Amino acid sequence: MQAVVRVGGKQYRVEEGQVLVAPRLAGAPGSTVTLDDVLFVADGDTLGTKGTVTAEIVGHDKGEKVKVFKYKNKTRYRKLSGQRQLGTRLKITQIAKSEGPVSPARANDELAPKGARKSRIEA
Repeated sequence: MQAVVRVGGKQYRVEEGQVLVAPRLAGAPGSTVTLDDVLFVADGDTLGTKGTVTAEIVGHDKGEKVKVFKYKNKTRYRKLSGQRQLGTRLKITQIAKSEGPVSPARANDELAPKGARKSRIEA
């Protein structure tokens, strides 16, 4: 079973047992988190747009350091700074659908942009 979830403004395609690094989430390592913002759930041939994903927090990490170098020509201005993005490692433990199967045509209608959906209904 696969799902597409939105965590911290980014979308991730996840499967059960997968470990992913998402933007920092509150919680202690070992605790469970329920990701309610599920965009799509697929189980073989059945598709759905509603569901929940349960994940366990494995740990909190810092990403690689990104260096920012500012420079102005002929003025002796040089400034070096950097930052490390904070992240949380999540292990996906369970993916559950909350409604019955949806036909692929209906799933495409629900996931299509609003303008595309409107023009298809009128046509």
